[in-house]
Amino acid sequence: MRKLEHNEITKKRFTVAELQNSERFPIYGLLDNIRSLYNVGSMFRSADGARCAKLFLTGYTPSPPRKEIEKTALGATESVPWQYIQSPLEAVKIIKSMGIKICVLEHTTQSRPYYDLNNSEFPLCIVVGNEITGISHEIIDNADMALEIPMYGMKQSLNAAVAFGIAVFGCVAVLKPKA
Repeated sequence: MRKLEHNEITKKRFTVAELQNSERFPIYGLLDNIRSLYNVGSMFRSADGARCAKLFLTGYTPSPPRKEIEKTALGATESVPWQYIQSPLEAVKIIKSMGIKICVLEHTTQSRPYYDLNNSEFPLCIVVGNEITGISHEIIDNADMALEIPMYGMKQSLNAAVAFGIAVFGCVAVLKPKA
């Protein structure tokens, strides 16, 4: 075993132009009032790595172009389709009208582990909430399902961008055929 060189890894990756014409996983993200520009950039990067269909930025979530977003996105703002919609609830309505299920990533009375998804639950939109207050009650009231990342230590949650990354790659694991 040896570590691959950067140019070897790059040969296996899509270009931005190739991604524009490639099929994406039916995974969407809704960022509900995320305050950190760095978290937004990190979620773009995770969405790129998971080849998500689209990100919806809502409320006071900052949107590109911003140097702080680019610092962590590393160009993913160019490779991930995204849209800004002021009202998170309006975004939920639009997404649901597209036949996409709303899936809040939040501890609720009905949440289940993120790894318990199955193919029939896609397409879905993972909603990630504010770093302090979480997802708004209005969005939870309009959600089709709730997923959580089980926590086994003292803390009850992870950083919003870390949680989003875990959830989207959990979705890819459900959808991607095993080799």
